[in-house]
Amino acid sequence: MTEKPLTHKQALATMIQALGGTWDTGRAVLALRVAGYQPVSDEAAGKEARHNLRELAKDGLIVRPDPDQAVYRPA
Repeated sequence: MTEKPLTHKQALATMIQALGGTWDTGRAVLALRVAGYQPVSDEAAGKEARHNLRELAKDGLIVRPDPDQAVYRPA
């Protein structure tokens, strides 16, 4: 049986849970690339990373302690 690949959101969640620490767009982009995401541009990579960080925050997996900075940490 073939395993279904992780979505970008699932891959990022797995990395955050495994590594902990603080997460910004740059670190999320790197994690997604390690997980196999091949963006068409750096702009697309950043947009995808920010989208997934916001989704994970909405799900309660991560929190944004300072509303003036786009830096997250595990909840």
